[in-house]
Amino acid sequence: MIAKHVPMRVSKKSDFAELVKYITDEQGKTERLGHVRVTNCEADTLPAVIGEVLATQHANTRAESDKTFHLLVSFPPGENPGADVLRAIEDRICAGLGFGEHQRVSAVHHDTDHLHLHIAINKIHPTRGTIHEPYQSYRTLGALCTTLEREYGLQEVNHVSRKTLAEGRAADMERHAGVESLVGWIKRECLPDLQVAQSWDDLHRVLRENGLELRERGNGFIFEAGDGTTVKASTVSRDLSKPKLEARFGAFTPTEGNEVPRRREYRPKPLKTRIDTTELYARYQSERQEMGGVRKGELDTLRLRRDRLVEAAKRSNRLRRAAIKLLGEGRVAKRLMYAQAHKALRADLDKINREYRRDRQAVQERTQRRAWADWLKAEAMKGDDKALAALRAREGRSGLKGNTIQGRGEAKPGHAAVTDNITKKGTIIYRVGSSAVRDDGDRLQVSREATTDGLDAALRLAMERFGDRITVNGTAEFKERIAQAAAAGRLAITFDDAALEQRRQELLTKEQAHEQPERNDGRRDRGGDGGIRPTAAGTTLNTASGDGDRRDARTVSAGGTVTVRKPNVGRIGRKPPPQSQNRLRALSQLGVVRIAGGAEMLLPRDVPGHVEQQGAEPTHALRRGVSGPGRGLKPEQITAAEKYVAEREQKRLNGFDIPKHARYTDYVGALSYAGTRNVEDQALALLKKENDEILVLPVDKATAQRMKRLAIGDPVTVTPRGSLKTTRGRSR
Repeated sequence: MIAKHVPMRVSKKSDFAELVKYITDEQGKTERLGHVRVTNCEADTLPAVIGEVLATQHANTRAESDKTFHLLVSFPPGENPGADVLRAIEDRICAGLGFGEHQRVSAVHHDTDHLHLHIAINKIHPTRGTIHEPYQSYRTLGALCTTLEREYGLQEVNHVSRKTLAEGRAADMERHAGVESLVGWIKRECLPDLQVAQSWDDLHRVLRENGLELRERGNGFIFEAGDGTTVKASTVSRDLSKPKLEARFGAFTPTEGNEVPRRREYRPKPLKTRIDTTELYARYQSERQEMGGVRKGELDTLRLRRDRLVEAAKRSNRLRRAAIKLLGEGRVAKRLMYAQAHKALRADLDKINREYRRDRQAVQERTQRRAWADWLKAEAMKGDDKALAALRAREGRSGLKGNTIQGRGEAKPGHAAVTDNITKKGTIIYRVGSSAVRDDGDRLQVSREATTDGLDAALRLAMERFGDRITVNGTAEFKERIAQAAAAGRLAITFDDAALEQRRQELLTKEQAHEQPERNDGRRDRGGDGGIRPTAAGTTLNTASGDGDRRDARTVSAGGTVTVRKPNVGRIGRKPPPQSQNRLRALSQLGVVRIAGGAEMLLPRDVPGHVEQQGAEPTHALRRGVSGPGRGLKPEQITAAEKYVAEREQKRLNGFDIPKHARYTDYVGALSYAGTRNVEDQALALLKKENDEILVLPVDKATAQRMKRLAIGDPVTVTPRGSLKTTRGRSR
């Protein structure tokens, strides 16, 4: 686990509202936004929370520094702590930094290879109004992460940094952008030669051979590349600091004008990987240059259009003022008309400028120059296999861990699922309903909220990619769910794990047994011939259509009479009642024995054993509904209750700390009074269960008025008639 403060380079550009909008924006992705949490705020909705925090910040007029603290907590690949653990980690870290009582909004993101948590904290205390700035927060964060990793059994990470701030920024650039930094290039290409230099002349010669120059800047030295990029000499190595070099070579001697042939020079280019990206990088540079020209042209067009509209608005205003001047009205009337004309001009100019800013923002976003890794990601989203391979060849990439699926066969390209996102390390995230499947090229992983559909999609994708021989890694629970999904989907696959394969076959056998077609007479017989037996009086014929749905069982007697039984019948209680099917052909059929007549003889084997033991069946379908809690309500009461439940559930799904809400049906258990609400002029009683779930029960206004005498938390019960009764025995 790594916790890091993300500072703003310019404090005046800091905006709590924009930060919250960014961390809570789904960006059209299923696998991006997880749980959203609001802490120490009174508001219920995110817009109201933002307004509350901004009001707190504006109340402090003395602080000139950044009033927002952006904290990022990330976890190693494959590590997915639960919601309770994430909440505990957030609370501990914020309290350790001194922000325990401060307002904050947090959001979990799942759209990268690392599960990470964004926390937007208001540095202004909500009651004292003072600003809090943690001292050396990186040290506190490192110590807190070490403690939390041990307490919650998380993967331990080294939190002792051996790099300076500049070195850390250079490493971040290489890791996120995928482009070699000047610091990294000097360390890899020049540092050994610089360390063995014996004089200032030797040092300058080595630098010129590599296209670098040593210059004095402030109290130290800097290295400057040919393109103007600079870096502190001490950032490359402490041995190259000004005190160390002057101790070795004496007072600094500037370089002379002698030309030295250059062997190489620094150019920003992709880091070396196991595949050649020369062609891709050439395309990237070409598109980058073209994009700059396109951006300039579109912005110039927008600017000219704005200027024309502004000039037209001013011309119209001048004509209007000239017309007012020619009017014979009095001074007061003219002053009023002049004011109206000025107000109309300001409105027109504001509209023009507002549209210009909107269009300019759209052009800047569409033509923004992307970093190398971002460009590869965008090309991979378009279906470029070379760009995807370049992402997967980057250093530091580790495969998917945990509950994964892979195959022995060689991975094949192509897929049928919808691509939700591609990470900078080449992991494809496919959208499958409410869950997602991750593909790193070697194995598949069903991410959070692994539904049955998600597991089925992962298995089908594995069959398409690797063949029918599948290897499953993970917990026993995950393997059991995979076996169940394979059996339910009748997938033609084989698991490498013998025990798992045996379990799949057992489940498949059970599935097939449950799907046996119904017997023609709706009951099992002892002969196994479908329940239709030949008798001494005639021959039984059984004909069935090819679709298996229409069956015709006919008995031909000795006299040639054909008795047609009712087709497609089942055992008693297996078929729905007529009010559900609106037809009579689906009624159940009792087992009866046809009375023999004439030369026919009724033998014991023709009589089923249960004929004489047929008991009376309940006739609930004929009974009239009884009144009770939640029954006999008016449509408007039901609509109001459902609307309130839907509104609270939507807020809960959006991340607000709201308990689960549901309509009251016939719950039996301890309840406590949680208040009343009025929705669409309908009174609703809120009843709290032991697990904090809220049940919503519509009541009449008289009952709602009497319930106001109760205190929140008073125990209540619901009578069969739907009235509320306290433990003191008073019904309300």
